[in-house]
Amino acid sequence: MKRVVVVLNGPMMRARWRRMLITGRAFIVLSLCSMIVFILLGIGGMLQKSMMTSPGSSMKGLTASLTGSFFQMLLRIELPNMDEGEVKSSSPLQTGQMAAFLLRFITDINFKDPKSLLASEMPGMERDHSVLLRPGSNEPEAPEDYNSIALDIPNSPPQAAQTPTPEEEISTPSQPPENEPDNVQEHPTTDGRKVVFIYHSHNRESYYPELKSSAKDPNSSKVNVTLVGKRLAKQLEKLGIGSSQSTKDYPSTIKGYNWNNSYKYSLQTVKEAMASNKQLTYFFDIHRDSQKRNKTTATINGKDYAQVYFIIGHKNSNWRKNEAYANSLHERLEKDYPGLSRGVWGKTAANGNGEYNQSVAENSVLIEIGGVDNSLEECYRTVDLLANAIAEQYWDEQDAIKVNLNS
Repeated sequence: MKRVVVVLNGPMMRARWRRMLITGRAFIVLSLCSMIVFILLGIGGMLQKSMMTSPGSSMKGLTASLTGSFFQMLLRIELPNMDEGEVKSSSPLQTGQMAAFLLRFITDINFKDPKSLLASEMPGMERDHSVLLRPGSNEPEAPEDYNSIALDIPNSPPQAAQTPTPEEEISTPSQPPENEPDNVQEHPTTDGRKVVFIYHSHNRESYYPELKSSAKDPNSSKVNVTLVGKRLAKQLEKLGIGSSQSTKDYPSTIKGYNWNNSYKYSLQTVKEAMASNKQLTYFFDIHRDSQKRNKTTATINGKDYAQVYFIIGHKNSNWRKNEAYANSLHERLEKDYPGLSRGVWGKTAANGNGEYNQSVAENSVLIEIGGVDNSLEECYRTVDLLANAIAEQYWDEQDAIKVNLNS
């Protein structure tokens, strides 16, 4: 039997062991680095979830602006037998649409809005930027704030000493405005309890058709958005929902009035109302948008209506509850009157007040009704439908509460 003798070469074996050790060391280093990366990503994800109060940096606002046909097309890629229905001439994957989508996804530049190209470089230009949370039937069009720089408001008005008490300024309108519908029906009621509070942070916002033809500023101390709030309160009362309204004119009652502190003033009004009535649950800050007629008007059954924006402030850490309530109203309007609502939009502190007094209650919403070119008649038509949606949502919630109590 032959014996095989293996002669070990010392330098060769040492080089082989070194290679093995280097390879193993590299593997261990790569494994540790990968582990650290994944741990950091996990920690970053948890921090983002706990700290992020706005969906602006997430996909939510982006996907809300995409059409339903786009998502249907994605489903058909995976489900070939899915019924395509009626074939449309325009494809959701047109080159221009895809290019615009990718450009906005990567750079946040909207080719339809040239201002977005400069917004990141020029402070203040992104003030009106909003995140679309729930789209309406129309092409998404963000609401536009009015910066009341040129507003002629005295710093120390002589009426300052005549500030009304909370009981005087918060009232339920008794006389309906013109064009009051006559369809009075029996409804459940809140038995005299006032559960809705309507107020106006920018109470002088007005509409050009209601002002003198020479008016250059869409604001008025007499004919303004408080009349729209009055109509809403009256309609809710007719539907059995106890409502009160504040018509406080802040420019004439606040000494040293500053338009930039509007929500600070109105928050005090809300707190006074809550202190005097613990049963208030729903809070509506009624505004008017600053866009022109072609962007704030819907024609339904041959009549013109002022369109509605629902605004949610993301500075409030519990904004999702406010959004859920606004979504319920938006969906009710869209179901019965497509095109009346322009959707639910979110704003951060970077492009607005960011809170809008909505932390006082989860059923607190800022609602913009119409724009500078709408008439009060058009706003009243919209308010009547909005009041129905609010009342339906209220009674559905009350029925759900009764079912939970009895179960």
